[in-house]
Amino acid sequence: MKKNMQKRNCREQAAACLKNFFLPLVLVFVLLACALWIYGEASSNYSWQWPRVWRYLGVWTEDGFKPGILLHGLGITVLLSLCSMGLAVFFAVTLAFMRLGRSPVLSLAAGVLISAIRNTPLLIQLFLFYFVVSAVLHLNPFATAVFCLALFEGVYLAEIIRSGIAALPHTQWEASFSLGMGLGKTLRYVIFPQVFRNILPSLTGQLISLIKDTSLVSAIAVADLTLQARNVIAETYLSFEIWIVTACLYFLLTLAVSVPGFFWGRRYGRRRHGIK
Repeated sequence: MKKNMQKRNCREQAAACLKNFFLPLVLVFVLLACALWIYGEASSNYSWQWPRVWRYLGVWTEDGFKPGILLHGLGITVLLSLCSMGLAVFFAVTLAFMRLGRSPVLSLAAGVLISAIRNTPLLIQLFLFYFVVSAVLHLNPFATAVFCLALFEGVYLAEIIRSGIAALPHTQWEASFSLGMGLGKTLRYVIFPQVFRNILPSLTGQLISLIKDTSLVSAIAVADLTLQARNVIAETYLSFEIWIVTACLYFLLTLAVSVPGFFWGRRYGRRRHGIK
């Protein structure tokens, strides 16, 4: 019996290793092979000019590394993403508690705003904010982009936070209040830690979506990575090379968000099941 259990455990471990390591590795190699094949086929009809591209990323001088125009645009994209996400969290928490509150007027107002923002394209919202709202409030393009992106992503985060709070058993609130904890301490020490753990995958995905959505702000003359790439292409006509480099920069930026989110999610999951 003991030998059968050991054999069964070995088979299960082998199957888990095959599922978690070997199959993803095979998928990566297949995708890499497809990319190399497409690149080789394109090379037969197009002369790649990669040496002309790297100086737009940066050059080494006697004073050290000097960032190029694409890295400057990447910095604007990072700053835009951070500012928008901070403001989006504020909008999301406010709208979520308006939806969960006892006031039917506030709940209805929040529901109407969320529906209006979610059911209209972000690009149209950017144009409306830039040509109408920013002209009235005298906002520059960067501030307009931050506000519009924060509002657009905030309504999605509001629904994520609301569902995370609603999914918690009501006994969590009752137990906290019975211990003499006020509303602030209950939210800080009991509710929000559990909500954050539950919504972490959705929160990570929304942040990745925000980073990708920043590429649309080039339509209102914000000098982000996409606009700088378009300027370089207009100057050099290196469309394929510049867009490939730009896509890789966006990929690295989103990877810097998805990888920590993945490991944090696994850590919280292991804690939930009592695994160290």
